[in-house]
Amino acid sequence: MTRNEKAAFVARKLAALYPRLRIPLDHEDPFTLLVAVVLSAQCTDRKVNEITPLLFARARTPQQMLKLRVDEIQDIIRPCGLSPMKSKGIHGLSRIIVEQHGGRVPDSFEALEALPGVGHKTASVVMSQAFGVPAFPVDTHIHRLAWRWTLSTGRSVERTEADLKRLFPRDSWNTLHLRIIFFGREHCPAKGHDPRKCPICSVIGRKELFA
Repeated sequence: MTRNEKAAFVARKLAALYPRLRIPLDHEDPFTLLVAVVLSAQCTDRKVNEITPLLFARARTPQQMLKLRVDEIQDIIRPCGLSPMKSKGIHGLSRIIVEQHGGRVPDSFEALEALPGVGHKTASVVMSQAFGVPAFPVDTHIHRLAWRWTLSTGRSVERTEADLKRLFPRDSWNTLHLRIIFFGREHCPAKGHDPRKCPICSVIGRKELFA
């Protein structure tokens, strides 16, 4: 099976398994999504969804977030981990959004990636899920599965993103990356994975998985 044929198989299988999608991080608008994605670094979506209601009860706009002190933000988000860095990032990006973007989250990769605490992956999630711009955010699930399915070399997340963008139609990126994430959590975990029982690895998985 060629790499393109494997990609087509993956797309069909995932569409059948996940015909309807929901965004894993609870949010109401681009700003609350941006904050939730920043909090999700090295933290589970479930934990983020437990903490964001507490934070957004105090501040759900960049203007309101600026009225909180950094240490107040840190106290609320502490269970998400990396709270000193994340609290400074959330306060800092809120200031830039207010001062440079009229209080609205910018809708370009360049402007998003210029915000404190916002890297390419975070910007990609916001662009795809908040603004509907085709993007292929690569998290640990997608990076791992792309390697397992021989769709990418797995040498870096940047390489994985480029490989997947070449293999799949642009108009499928926003739904496909979510489907891969859900599949990775439910069927293809990092630990305790049995490739022989996996709906995709059992068909196109790397030979190393079966050694």
